[in-house]
Amino acid sequence: MRVLLLRLLAVLSLASFCSVLLWLFLSNSDAGLRGPRYTKKERADSIKPDSCKVCRENVIIDKALRVYSSRWRRQEANFKRSLLSRNCHALSKAVVTQANTPVGSKLVYDGEKTKPLQVTSALFNTFAKEQPFGNATWDTCAVVGNGGILANSSCGEKINSADFIIRCNLPPLGSGYEKDVGNQTSLVTANPSILIEKFGGLMERRRPFVESLRPYGDSLLVLPAFSYGHNTPVSLRAFYTLEDFGITSARPVFLNPEYLSSLARFWRGQGLRSARLSTGLIVASLALELCTNVHLYGFWPFSQHPYGRQPITNHYYDDRQSKKNVHSMPAEFDHLLRLHMQGVIQMHLGACSMLNRTSN
Repeated sequence: MRVLLLRLLAVLSLASFCSVLLWLFLSNSDAGLRGPRYTKKERADSIKPDSCKVCRENVIIDKALRVYSSRWRRQEANFKRSLLSRNCHALSKAVVTQANTPVGSKLVYDGEKTKPLQVTSALFNTFAKEQPFGNATWDTCAVVGNGGILANSSCGEKINSADFIIRCNLPPLGSGYEKDVGNQTSLVTANPSILIEKFGGLMERRRPFVESLRPYGDSLLVLPAFSYGHNTPVSLRAFYTLEDFGITSARPVFLNPEYLSSLARFWRGQGLRSARLSTGLIVASLALELCTNVHLYGFWPFSQHPYGRQPITNHYYDDRQSKKNVHSMPAEFDHLLRLHMQGVIQMHLGACSMLNRTSN
């Protein structure tokens, strides 16, 4: 009886051992079939989004280069200045003046249309007395974006040769950048975010801001004071800072929200879907009304160079990234590229020594 009991216990132990082995085998096989168990975030991270971004960019860049021609020819029949002028009227409306915005009128913020601003006498006195552009147009305009494609481009001399030179958001011109971006300026923009980030919103020491304007010489300083309510105080502080320091070289003026609204409508009519127009597209549009020949530099929005595909920084002077979901840079570039193809503007990509030789 005792022997029989021992044999029964041995059989039960062997069965349990085999069950454990079978469970381990099935578990390992199942894991092998399913692969490791990831959370959604871990699974998304394992896809290597940087690699995907490079792949997508390669497709877009290939398409852009297929339609881009370095041997560009201006085509008067396709020129859209008259269409833009009829819709936006830059010569008379691009800048807020005492003529187009009298005391007692209301400024409607183009980004906050439900919050109009009453024009007081004090505010009126900050407006330009007349349009800074007059009725004249320039033969050649260079609109200089801040894209990393400008680094090592040797475009400085070509940019400096333009009759009217537009720059965006107080970019650095010294420290060896002159060879690539030039050092002459006719108009430079300054977004309030730049004034806040670089100069503390002009709430404390203001001399650094004044000193930062010296490289731009006798240029227009264009401020979007009336895009949003929070832009107004810091833009006015910039105006009063230059007045208090007796600076007459830089001439501050305010973009007209009515012009910005009409410009946004124009580009929507052209098929552009964007939450906000970028400063680059705004000044490129302005140049189309002011200039006979418009040249664009530094408007390449991708992280790879079109020729060679080497990585490039976001700006020619740093790699700080722009805010997402505000501007549609690739979409804007696509529209500007179409204007290049139509002979309306001339977009420069790559080094200026090998670039776009114009046949007029």
